[in-house]
Amino acid sequence: MTATRSGAAWLSVVSNCALIALKVGAGILTGSIAILTEAVHSAIDLVASLIALFSVRKAEEPADEDHHYGHEKAENVAAGAEAMLILLGAAIIVIEAVRRLVEGSEIESVGIGIAVIAVSIVVNLVVSGFLYRRASALESPALEGDAAHLRADALTSIAVLVGLVLVEITGAAAFDSIAALLVAGVIVSTGARLALRSGRVLMDEALPDQELDRIERVIAEQRPPAMAGYHKLRGRRAGSRRHVDLHVQFRSGTSLEEAHREAHRLRDAIEAELAGAEVLIHVEPEGSYHPRDSGGPYRQG
Repeated sequence: MTATRSGAAWLSVVSNCALIALKVGAGILTGSIAILTEAVHSAIDLVASLIALFSVRKAEEPADEDHHYGHEKAENVAAGAEAMLILLGAAIIVIEAVRRLVEGSEIESVGIGIAVIAVSIVVNLVVSGFLYRRASALESPALEGDAAHLRADALTSIAVLVGLVLVEITGAAAFDSIAALLVAGVIVSTGARLALRSGRVLMDEALPDQELDRIERVIAEQRPPAMAGYHKLRGRRAGSRRHVDLHVQFRSGTSLEEAHREAHRLRDAIEAELAGAEVLIHVEPEGSYHPRDSGGPYRQG
């Protein structure tokens, strides 16, 4: 799995390096500050891709003396960092677009710029689509953040492309700045949404109700005869890993060996149902639970 995630992240790194070189060359040839701004945006994408590459490797490292629960949250930290870079990229676009509207600008060899930006759009859409599919399959927040970054770059490139086409048709250089300002709002929305999602995981937000429902369904289906009930069912995410724990009560007379065996069977069933789950079950005797012991709004049954 590590190789799969790293391979996807490396694809993003290589594509961004190629696009930066292409855009810088086109920006120098045409004198288009908009294209050079796109090169800056791709440079931010490159930094984000490197962060994603580092984080997916870090997340796969096993638990150690300093991180008993592993390093999965490195992906969520990376996704938050990428969100900040997306917002930074949007700010750069807005500042440059406003400056060009106020001061005016001239663009030469517009056809070259149109061709380069068109290639950039196609590359970013293809690579971001691949990363989104990999992120979904591997449940990788870092790859999802990287894909969002590239998709935002493609949207910005579309705005620049429309602006360059209108400049070519009308001769008015202000059109590409206006289009960039319109798309900047979409980019800000993408960055803010990614930042909020990353923050919720870092704050140990509970698993979605549908996932907790699946866990309770497994408990109902696999419930051993000696089981009296359960309480304090809770779960959280860290990267692509889900951490689930609950207290299971067994009826009087159940041996420790039987309770332990049934708890392990229940654990295995939950982990089989919920991909990437790590389940911890605390075994208790019947009658040990009191509502005041729950310590929070956890599920029970």
